[in-house]
Amino acid sequence: MSRCGIGNSTDCACSGGSSSPVDTARRLFLKSATAFTTVALAPNVTLMAFAEAHAAAQPRGEPVTAKQRWGLLIDLSKCADDCNECVSACSRENGWKADGNSRTDARWIRKVTIKNNKTGATRSLPVMCQHCASPPCVDVCPTGASFKRADGIVLVDKHICIGCRYCMMACPYQARSFIHETLEDQKPHAPRGKGTVESCTLCVHRIDAGETPACVEACVAAGHKAMIFGDLNDPASEISQRVAQFPTHQIRADLGLDTGVRYQNL
Repeated sequence: MSRCGIGNSTDCACSGGSSSPVDTARRLFLKSATAFTTVALAPNVTLMAFAEAHAAAQPRGEPVTAKQRWGLLIDLSKCADDCNECVSACSRENGWKADGNSRTDARWIRKVTIKNNKTGATRSLPVMCQHCASPPCVDVCPTGASFKRADGIVLVDKHICIGCRYCMMACPYQARSFIHETLEDQKPHAPRGKGTVESCTLCVHRIDAGETPACVEACVAAGHKAMIFGDLNDPASEISQRVAQFPTHQIRADLGLDTGVRYQNL
């Protein structure tokens, strides 16, 4: 049994289940019902309308295309067991807090420990939304709130999220969380809503501004340089060259989800 909190495990690869798709009739019913749903927000913070949510997370005049596919490569040989700089940076950047409650804590990013059942060896690694090419969360979402951008970033449009949590059940990485509490001091670039689901956005607001995700920046500042961010579609990028040169792993590669987050020395 894995200690990583992702699912059952064989060797050091985590395993999880899959969810049945929502039937067509229920999808149509819930889509029409979203017109009557509301989301509780902190004062002075507003959620974008559905059409705006797809367009606002990118520079004006520069539509997102499939030319890029953004991803992360995490070298676990450089990831210190007792380091949580990536988690702290994500919390500061996106305005979420963790109080140690496994049921209600936000799961944008977390450090987990996995164990090789054959050798007993353990590894500590950061786990977040894996930004799958074929994301199960998108498949089961009855309203279209869970969606994947053309550049591979998987997001949640909280304006139409009804909090059904189907996506949480479908995610084999347990990388999504539900907001139970009333929110305060939100970040304008990362709106959150009570009663909705959230997960890692790869710091999409920073990417669209030509910057790197906060976790990567913090890892470099801490001197570890365990995280590389870049374009998986660009053979000249550092991340693509590393993936081509060295063995890398996807968590639950057997599911065929083609994750945008890869691990080296797992």
